[in-house]
Amino acid sequence: MTALRSFLLPALWLLVVPANSFAAGREQTLIVAHRGLLQHAPENTLANFRACLELRLGFEFDVRRTKDGHLVCIHDETVDRTTNGTGTASEMTLEQIRQLDAGKWFDPRFAGEKVPTVEEVLKLVAEYRRHDVLVAVDLKAENVELDVVRLAEQHEVLDRLLFIGNTISEAQVRDRLKRASSKAHTAAVANNAAEFPMALAALHTDWVYLRYLPSSVQMEAVHRARKRAFLAGPTVADNLPANWQQAVAVGIDAVLTDCPLELRTALRREAGR
Repeated sequence: MTALRSFLLPALWLLVVPANSFAAGREQTLIVAHRGLLQHAPENTLANFRACLELRLGFEFDVRRTKDGHLVCIHDETVDRTTNGTGTASEMTLEQIRQLDAGKWFDPRFAGEKVPTVEEVLKLVAEYRRHDVLVAVDLKAENVELDVVRLAEQHEVLDRLLFIGNTISEAQVRDRLKRASSKAHTAAVANNAAEFPMALAALHTDWVYLRYLPSSVQMEAVHRARKRAFLAGPTVADNLPANWQQAVAVGIDAVLTDCPLELRTALRREAGR
């Protein structure tokens, strides 16, 4: 918690800005921090996600299943890169994974951070019910849809989640999510403009997941279909203000980026013009 406070205090000025706001009179573009605040705290940890929520930012997290059936939040197949341990997450028990340190590799001030369970992440989101944020759930394991949806319903946060990962490319995953709950938000991917019509028409979807900068015509089509657009990938992941501005100008609903604080600054700057 001390490490979290040391990060939050210099950034408290951001809290006076309306959540994810930009030019007056336009709808909000939601900012989603890729694996949290990657540059400021260890990825996929509760300390990181709490910082996002305190700053009124959404975030993305990854879902894998342990050997004994528990759902945990970790990006890689192995624990090697983001903990002080080694091994494949799906071949380890929850107890084995929880013994690992998931923070010290990033900075000694985060020593003691654990790999969180998905339930812990969703419980944390539930603590910030008044914040208008979008949380993207990257499903990296097979057949976890029902379990994640039930946990989200238990903590009353299902409406704040967007399922991505396997969801965006596998119709059967979207079908399982919708069978688990018709209120589960899903997306289909368009890697380029040629794939846009199919992604827009995909069944069991509420969002179009874009990996390129769309045109205003395409965005109008998304909104006519009563869907929303989620922009990710190399055009917006890094600090790319010109691309962010173009995305906001055509009406993108949410942006996934490694630079959420820089994106917020750019949106504030645009709003002040």
